Amino acid sequence: MEAKRLLSKAEFKAQFENLVRQQNNSQALFNAPDPLQIAKKYKEEWIALLCALFSYGHAKNILNFLKKLDFSLLDFNEECIQKECKNLKYRFQNSKDIAQIFITLRRLKQEDSLENLFTQAYQQDKNILNAIKTFIKKARQINVYESYGYNFFFLKPFENLPQTTLKRYNMFLRWMVRQDALDIGLWRKIHTKDLLIPLDTHTHKVSLKLNLIKRKSYDFKSVLELTDRLKEFDSNDPIKYDFALYRLGQSGEKLNWALKI
Repeated sequence: MEAKRLLSKAEFKAQFENLVRQQNNSQALFNAPDPLQIAKKYKEEWIALLCALFSYGHAKNILNFLKKLDFSLLDFNEECIQKECKNLKYRFQNSKDIAQIFITLRRLKQEDSLENLFTQAYQQDKNILNAIKTFIKKARQINVYESYGYNFFFLKPFENLPQTTLKRYNMFLRWMVRQDALDIGLWRKIHTKDLLIPLDTHTHKVSLKLNLIKRKSYDFKSVLELTDRLKEFDSNDPIKYDFALYRLGQSGEKLNWALKI
């Protein structure tokens, strides 16, 4: 039996770009449940953040929960928020957690735009990690509420490398910064070249299979490794490959061209 020929880097990139063209569009987005479907409906930064940070668990369950949320609560007083959230819950978040999440975002919204909260830190040294770190610190300062579900939603402040992949924050930033048929692109002050891959378990596994990364640990170092590797294919917009990789990992589809390079 003749051995399969390994693809050259140029051949792999051509196939990779074709996969992106197939996936980075509205039609592909609605082929399976995805929280971006709700975020695109509203095209509003605070709603998009809620959609992104509640994006854990089964995609269908995420979508069903997001459809129940009254996003206008972000502009209501805190007493009304607590009353309207009393029957809501989602996995790690009980009704009190969800009310406090809305209260935190309402307080932040009254102070500044979400774009400014992220980009002021980013613009100091063009570092996305610092932007996320600054936002988390600000969110935790403006509301001292503590619970497992609340802490899971916003994450705890960190100084050096985070303990998680920051997948939900990086996904939110992809939605806000990239502008094409897939992503919303509401923000203009962050460059696509500085985004980080929203690494989830599906993307991590398929990236290992495609030999895009070598690190087997699902952690933030893998985020940096994969982001750097994707810059070899497009240094200006490396995260454009994210959705295609995610859907490839999610579906478990086997591609004939997906040989190690």
